[in-house]
Amino acid sequence: MRSEELGETLLPKRLALPIFASDPLSSVAYATQEILLVLTVGGTAFLYLTPWIAAAVVALMVVVVLSYRQVVHAYPSGGGSYEVVTRNLGPNAGLVVAASLLVDYVMTVAVSVASGVANVISALPSLAEYRVPMAVGFVVLLTAVNLRGVRESGNAFAAPTYLFIAAVLVMAGTGLVRYLLGDAPVAESARYGIEPEPGHQVIAGFALVMLALRAFASGCTALTGVEAISNGVPAFRPPKSRNAATTMAVMGATAVVMFSGITALALVADVHITEDACQLTGFTGGDCATAVQPTVIAQLAAAVFGGDHSFLFYAVQAVTALVLVLAANTAFNGFPLLASILAEHRYLPRQLHTRGDRLAFSNGIIALALVAGGLLWLYDADVTSLIHLYILGVFTSFTLSQSAMVRHWNRAIREGRSRGATRARVINGLGAVVTGLVLVIVLVTKFTEGAWLAVLAATGLWLLMRGIRRHYDRTAEELAVHDPQDLAVRPARVHGIVLVSRLHKPTLRALNYAEAFRLDTLEALTVAVEPEAVTELREQWGEFDIPVPLKVLDSPYREITRPVVGYVRSVKRGSPQDIVAVFIPEYVVGHWWENALHNQSALWLKSRLLFTPGVMVISVPWQLDSSAHADRPTPRAPGAVRRGEPLLRRKR
Repeated sequence: MRSEELGETLLPKRLALPIFASDPLSSVAYATQEILLVLTVGGTAFLYLTPWIAAAVVALMVVVVLSYRQVVHAYPSGGGSYEVVTRNLGPNAGLVVAASLLVDYVMTVAVSVASGVANVISALPSLAEYRVPMAVGFVVLLTAVNLRGVRESGNAFAAPTYLFIAAVLVMAGTGLVRYLLGDAPVAESARYGIEPEPGHQVIAGFALVMLALRAFASGCTALTGVEAISNGVPAFRPPKSRNAATTMAVMGATAVVMFSGITALALVADVHITEDACQLTGFTGGDCATAVQPTVIAQLAAAVFGGDHSFLFYAVQAVTALVLVLAANTAFNGFPLLASILAEHRYLPRQLHTRGDRLAFSNGIIALALVAGGLLWLYDADVTSLIHLYILGVFTSFTLSQSAMVRHWNRAIREGRSRGATRARVINGLGAVVTGLVLVIVLVTKFTEGAWLAVLAATGLWLLMRGIRRHYDRTAEELAVHDPQDLAVRPARVHGIVLVSRLHKPTLRALNYAEAFRLDTLEALTVAVEPEAVTELREQWGEFDIPVPLKVLDSPYREITRPVVGYVRSVKRGSPQDIVAVFIPEYVVGHWWENALHNQSALWLKSRLLFTPGVMVISVPWQLDSSAHADRPTPRAPGAVRRGEPLLRRKR
């Protein structure tokens, strides 16, 4: 796709919702489960806290959605939290947000895919041993789809997201209607008791508060990905801010309804789930040490629709697994876009700012896939292990961005732009306080369970980005033209050296090419590794009457690179104001394996000479017959169109 076709990739609201909101919408599939897993460490005695914790999560979601609607209107350029914090709190604070979000985007892919695979295994337990290959395979599939471009991925992912929303609403609605009619669905696990974990038989006072806070922190996974819309405002059709704000409101309302419905239905159906199946008293699912417990969604679907072999049960599991995997698409859109902005600001390698053939940020997509795939392999695609690394980054972003928005509205009021600013400041101020408290809760309750790794990764990334920026700044300063006299500085003379191994067509081409430069001096240079070969070369040189003098360097230790580099440096030392141009004949081959058979000496020589000031290295290619295969139609490499490479055709 040509660059001017970028406008054709802009998204209507119906496609933007599944692309940017699939993560917060799908996270309701496991948010309730995470709350229950924490509360059941004390048996069933504390399940009464579930509705209160769920209500707190809903209230927090409302506050965050309202706060980010302000961000969308105030900063529509697409930087989201990073741009807001950088402009209002400074670049260092902005980098904290950026590092936190990049880590959280990686975790979004890992957790979403692992959770999707867990739902597949709930329906088909025989696939449990293929958990990791399935997870990595899903990441590869998501990568391939996203490399096709944003709009194409939206078309591919829209139907599963809307089917998931419909499935959850139908399941929750049906179950709650049955409850109101006196026929409440009952989960299969309702008949099991729960044995408290050792040391948790009696929980009261401060310990009970900490348990409730841990459950709340785990339930806050329902908020992951809420900020993605604010990062992707440029991808919306005009009017961008209004469409993005509308999409965010729809996303928030839908997520609240779904999360509330699942939580209410889980309480009605008396779902019992624990981290260790051996805590379930009366468990009949085989060996509790190796048994795989069905997810909360799976238990609810079986209870509402008549068992775990009904068509609707499999339908709910299928769309849930699919949308959980596709929820990673939020990160596949947010991570490359944020990485592109950071690369533009010289905090990440410039390659991440470049769009690929399909106008997607291909390098960012591939980088995200590699890191997330590595995490899934390292943690065996286990949701419980990965979830502890999650949500810390997103609440760091929430807190700093809302604090930055308060400063933004304060400045607007001082400058007389007070229309609506006071109300907006109150909303963002409330958001900053609430999300700050949640950040502290998450940090305290999850730090020792694995969140320290997320903190360490974000800190390392922050330091890395600052280091990259320093490097780019130093390089720019070094290369900048400060004095117009710099443009007039020219070498006093140019000495040409053509490297020769033996006399053949590539050598003659290099000699002719060097002579065309009309250099001040020109000589051919060879190394006497084998005396017989040098004698033959001298004879051929005289026989063909080549007008360029041939210089022979002795090499008693049969080296090539050291004598050549030493001679070139000696020429440069003799004339510091001069330039030495070294011409190196090279073969152009058609097969990858031929590179191992040719050009090795040239490669080493170039790698050494390029570090020598005042030395220009010029490659003179000679195309071997095998390189003619490049004229056949071949698939173009990523970025080929952008680089102007045509699709080669077979010669007739």
